[in-house]
Amino acid sequence: MSPAPSPDRVEEALAPRASSLGLDVEGVTISSAGRHRMLRVAVDKDGGVSLDDLADATRALSEALDETELMGEHAYTLEVTSPGVDRPLTHPRHWRRNTDRLVTVTTAESGSFTGRIISCDETAAVLRVDGRERPVLFADVVKARIQVEFSRKEG
Repeated sequence: MSPAPSPDRVEEALAPRASSLGLDVEGVTISSAGRHRMLRVAVDKDGGVSLDDLADATRALSEALDETELMGEHAYTLEVTSPGVDRPLTHPRHWRRNTDRLVTVTTAESGSFTGRIISCDETAAVLRVDGRERPVLFADVVKARIQVEFSRKEG
Protein backbone atom coordinates (compact mmCIF):
# COMPACT_ATOMS: atom_id res chain seq x y z
CA MET A 1 0.00 0.00 0.00
CA SER A 2 1.38 3.38 -0.94
CA PRO A 3 1.99 5.85 1.89
CA ALA A 4 -0.81 8.26 2.69
CA PRO A 5 -0.33 11.81 1.42
CA SER A 6 0.45 14.48 4.00
CA PRO A 7 -2.55 16.34 5.41
CA ASP A 8 -0.90 19.62 4.35
CA ARG A 9 -0.68 18.44 0.75
CA VAL A 10 -4.34 17.36 0.75
CA GLU A 11 -5.41 20.66 2.31
CA GLU A 12 -3.45 22.59 -0.31
CA ALA A 13 -5.18 20.63 -3.08
CA LEU A 14 -8.70 21.01 -1.62
CA ALA A 15 -8.56 24.63 -0.41
CA PRO A 16 -9.32 26.24 -3.81
CA ARG A 17 -12.40 24.04 -4.34
CA ALA A 18 -13.64 24.77 -0.81
CA SER A 19 -12.99 28.46 -1.31
CA SER A 20 -15.15 28.43 -4.46
CA LEU A 21 -18.04 27.43 -2.14
CA GLY A 22 -17.21 30.21 0.35
CA LEU A 23 -15.61 27.74 2.78
CA ASP A 24 -12.24 27.53 4.51
CA VAL A 25 -10.51 24.19 5.03
CA GLU A 26 -9.82 24.17 8.77
CA GLY A 27 -8.13 20.81 9.08
CA VAL A 28 -7.35 17.52 7.37
CA THR A 29 -6.68 14.20 9.06
CA ILE A 30 -5.87 10.91 7.38
CA SER A 31 -6.03 7.61 9.20
CA SER A 32 -5.65 4.03 8.05
CA ALA A 33 -7.52 0.92 9.06
CA GLY A 34 -5.95 -1.98 7.26
CA ARG A 35 -6.05 -1.27 3.54
CA HIS A 36 -8.74 1.40 3.92
CA ARG A 37 -8.11 5.10 4.60
CA MET A 38 -10.34 7.64 6.30
CA LEU A 39 -9.95 11.23 5.11
CA ARG A 40 -11.60 13.80 7.36
CA VAL A 41 -11.84 17.39 6.17
CA ALA A 42 -13.17 20.12 8.47
CA VAL A 43 -14.63 23.18 6.75
CA ASP A 44 -16.06 26.40 8.13
CA LYS A 45 -17.29 29.84 7.11
CA ASP A 46 -18.52 33.02 8.73
CA GLY A 47 -21.89 32.28 10.29
CA GLY A 48 -21.13 28.55 10.50
CA VAL A 49 -21.80 25.73 8.07
CA SER A 50 -25.18 24.13 7.40
CA LEU A 51 -25.93 20.55 6.45
CA ASP A 52 -26.43 21.75 2.86
CA ASP A 53 -22.97 23.36 2.96
CA LEU A 54 -21.47 20.06 4.13
CA ALA A 55 -23.28 18.11 1.40
CA ASP A 56 -22.12 20.56 -1.30
CA ALA A 57 -18.57 20.46 0.08
CA THR A 58 -18.56 16.65 0.14
CA ARG A 59 -19.50 16.52 -3.55
CA ALA A 60 -17.03 19.23 -4.59
CA LEU A 61 -14.11 17.88 -2.55
CA SER A 62 -14.77 14.34 -3.75
CA GLU A 63 -14.64 15.58 -7.35
CA ALA A 64 -11.40 17.45 -6.61
CA LEU A 65 -9.85 14.29 -5.14
CA ASP A 66 -10.99 12.24 -8.14
CA GLU A 67 -9.15 14.69 -10.41
CA THR A 68 -5.87 14.04 -8.59
CA GLU A 69 -3.78 11.03 -7.63
CA LEU A 70 -3.42 12.22 -4.04
CA MET A 71 -5.20 9.32 -2.37
CA GLY A 72 -3.65 6.72 -4.66
CA GLU A 73 -5.46 3.65 -5.96
CA HIS A 74 -6.62 2.40 -2.57
CA ALA A 75 -10.10 2.76 -1.14
CA TYR A 76 -10.83 5.66 1.17
CA THR A 77 -13.80 7.27 2.84
CA LEU A 78 -14.22 11.04 2.70
CA GLU A 79 -15.89 12.66 5.70
CA VAL A 80 -16.55 16.40 5.53
CA THR A 81 -17.47 18.02 8.83
CA SER A 82 -17.45 21.30 10.69
CA PRO A 83 -14.71 21.93 13.24
CA GLY A 84 -15.54 21.05 16.81
CA VAL A 85 -16.04 23.61 19.52
CA ASP A 86 -12.75 22.50 21.06
CA ARG A 87 -10.74 23.60 18.03
CA PRO A 88 -7.94 25.98 19.02
CA LEU A 89 -8.22 29.55 17.77
CA THR A 90 -5.18 29.83 15.51
CA HIS A 91 -6.23 32.35 12.83
CA PRO A 92 -7.89 35.77 13.06
CA ARG A 93 -10.96 34.33 11.29
CA HIS A 94 -11.43 31.87 14.19
CA TRP A 95 -11.56 34.76 16.63
CA ARG A 96 -13.95 36.74 14.38
CA ARG A 97 -16.28 33.76 14.04
CA ASN A 98 -16.42 33.41 17.80
CA THR A 99 -17.12 37.03 18.74
CA ASP A 100 -19.25 37.19 21.91
CA ARG A 101 -18.10 33.72 23.02
CA LEU A 102 -16.09 32.92 26.14
CA VAL A 103 -12.45 31.96 25.49
CA THR A 104 -9.56 30.80 27.66
CA VAL A 105 -6.29 32.30 26.47
CA THR A 106 -2.74 31.40 27.43
CA THR A 107 0.07 33.84 26.69
CA ALA A 108 3.76 33.43 27.43
CA GLU A 109 3.85 36.60 29.56
CA SER A 110 0.48 36.64 31.34
CA GLY A 111 -0.33 32.96 31.76
CA SER A 112 -3.98 31.88 31.38
CA PHE A 113 -7.12 33.96 31.68
CA THR A 114 -10.72 33.71 30.50
CA GLY A 115 -12.77 36.43 28.84
CA ARG A 116 -15.44 37.14 26.27
CA ILE A 117 -14.37 38.15 22.75
CA ILE A 118 -15.73 41.64 22.11
CA SER A 119 -14.02 42.44 18.82
CA CYS A 120 -11.02 41.56 16.70
CA ASP A 121 -9.08 42.46 13.60
CA GLU A 122 -6.23 40.74 11.75
CA THR A 123 -3.67 41.26 14.55
CA ALA A 124 -5.51 41.34 17.88
CA ALA A 125 -8.71 40.76 19.80
CA VAL A 126 -10.33 42.68 22.62
CA LEU A 127 -11.70 40.55 25.44
CA ARG A 128 -13.89 41.49 28.39
CA VAL A 129 -12.09 40.03 31.43
CA ASP A 130 -13.55 40.65 34.89
CA GLY A 131 -15.59 43.58 33.58
CA ARG A 132 -12.63 45.29 31.88
CA GLU A 133 -11.53 45.34 28.27
CA ARG A 134 -8.21 43.60 27.63
CA PRO A 135 -6.44 43.68 24.25
CA VAL A 136 -4.71 40.45 23.20
CA LEU A 137 -2.20 40.40 20.35
CA PHE A 138 -2.48 37.14 18.38
CA ALA A 139 1.33 37.02 18.18
CA ASP A 140 1.43 36.69 22.00
CA VAL A 141 -1.11 33.84 22.21
CA VAL A 142 0.31 30.41 23.00
CA LYS A 143 -3.10 28.72 23.16
CA ALA A 144 -6.74 29.81 22.94
CA ARG A 145 -9.89 27.69 23.14
CA ILE A 146 -13.58 28.49 23.26
CA GLN A 147 -15.32 27.51 26.50
CA VAL A 148 -18.64 25.71 26.29
CA GLU A 149 -21.33 27.65 28.16
CA PHE A 150 -24.42 25.81 29.25
CA SER A 151 -25.90 28.89 30.90
CA ARG A 152 -24.36 32.19 29.90
CA LYS A 153 -23.15 34.50 32.63
CA GLU A 154 -22.40 38.10 31.73
CA GLY A 155 -18.73 38.98 32.01
